[in-house]
Amino acid sequence: MSYVLAVTWIAKPGHEAEVKEILQTLGEASRQEPGVINYTAHVDPDDPRQFFIYEMYHDASGLEAHQQTAHFKEYVLEKAIPLLETRERRSFVAL
Repeated sequence: MSYVLAVTWIAKPGHEAEVKEILQTLGEASRQEPGVINYTAHVDPDDPRQFFIYEMYHDASGLEAHQQTAHFKEYVLEKAIPLLETRERRSFVAL
């Protein structure tokens, strides 16, 4: 059963380009993980501060493994979160 995480980030004003670069680097590394089916970041065409990340894993353990990687810790926890105004996460499982 696949496990999906839908994430919305809103960058603090003036940090849009940094967040975009972080997501591009993070996405490349994340798509190489064995538990990842899809990892795609999007930006709102009308508001460059708003980002949507669609993550699909084989199961919840794939997400757990992702969150333990060096690139997650570096790019999300250390670099991105301080640049964000808000961060929302919703989880879904396939029917």
